[in-house]
Amino acid sequence: MAACGSASTESTSGGSTSSSASSQSRSGSSSGEGSVTADKVTAASDSTTSTEGTVVTNAAVSSGGAIDTTDLFTDRDLTQTADLSEAKTCTVSDGQEIEITEAGVYVITGSASNATITVNVADDEKVQLVLDGVNITNDSKPAIFVKNADKVFVTTASGTENDLSVTGTFTKIDDTNTDAVIFSKDDLVVNGLGTLNISSTDNGISCKDDLKITGGTINLAVSDAALEANDSIAIADGTITVSSSNDALHAENDDDNSKGYIYICGGTLELTSADDGLHATTVVQIDGGSMNITAGEGVEGTLIQINGGSVNIAASDDGINAASKSSAYSPKVEVNGGEITIVMGQGDTDGVDSNGDIIINGGTVSVTGQSTFDYDGTGTINGGTVISNGEEVTTLPNQVMGGGMGGGMGGGRGGWH
Repeated sequence: MAACGSASTESTSGGSTSSSASSQSRSGSSSGEGSVTADKVTAASDSTTSTEGTVVTNAAVSSGGAIDTTDLFTDRDLTQTADLSEAKTCTVSDGQEIEITEAGVYVITGSASNATITVNVADDEKVQLVLDGVNITNDSKPAIFVKNADKVFVTTASGTENDLSVTGTFTKIDDTNTDAVIFSKDDLVVNGLGTLNISSTDNGISCKDDLKITGGTINLAVSDAALEANDSIAIADGTITVSSSNDALHAENDDDNSKGYIYICGGTLELTSADDGLHATTVVQIDGGSMNITAGEGVEGTLIQINGGSVNIAASDDGINAASKSSAYSPKVEVNGGEITIVMGQGDTDGVDSNGDIIINGGTVSVTGQSTFDYDGTGTINGGTVISNGEEVTTLPNQVMGGGMGGGMGGGRGGWH
């Protein structure tokens, strides 16, 4: 297993870094995040550019929602360029296994087949991989495997196209059953100003801890879940396009059903999936962003809270489904803001389905379908605009058709593979 080259021979200051990566900031500085109030989301500008060229995406977070996300994104999470002043360059080649064993920034270049970049550093160390026009096609192993780290950043260099794919059946690495093109056992952040294309016979990006996406263009065509994590998926920005034979986004911890949430406060998501668009064991909280979801079920979780953003769903099962998946929360759908449009397919389908309550305090909710709302608890309209099959209503309709318990405890994908 080869290690990445030493700084003395492959550092970016020595001129080995390609032009697209070297145009990034060498200062490492960043501006602040979006402003936060206790009860609402305050959106900041989409991005700011410092005099050194560092681009920072501002996350519009809320401390008044179901999840307190005030400190969820660090400045480095949101910074879309890397500090290359002491970076090392690695060029992939066929059949090569590159092992990164020291904290730092590494620029990855080249085209190869059956090459894997493995990150194996101390528990308190961070690594940033800057993808600079990389093309890796593997038969059976991840293109990027995070074996151990505090956190790893996968950053696409400005203007670059990066293609990562696995075409066959994944095999075990040591004691780990890998199942994704990018597979991380620790915290993972995906960002940048370039494009990342992922094709997989299984999952796209899998993280056994917390997964964050804060920028870049990410296209995933996969046979299982596109983005999955044990503890959480958080999206602040970026353009994400998914074609999945299972869930588009899936957050589930088999060992602890108090974990596994999805948080979205920005970005543009185009999700096409055979099963769920967004699937979380605990909470799905949407504070912003724009998403179009075409799926079996659009959004599934125990507590679903929408505070802002634009959500368009075309579903063949339930549009939004709050089911009993976590012992830490009671099933509920709560809408405080945003623009939500749901169009349901024919049959025993529900636009908004809750095993508990449905509470609408604001925003606009428009549902078209045979059963627009279905709840086992109470349905309340305290504010906002609710449209059921083209007519504005002031009392929430309820049509129980036997689908209320769908996707109960242990539902969805049936756990990790």
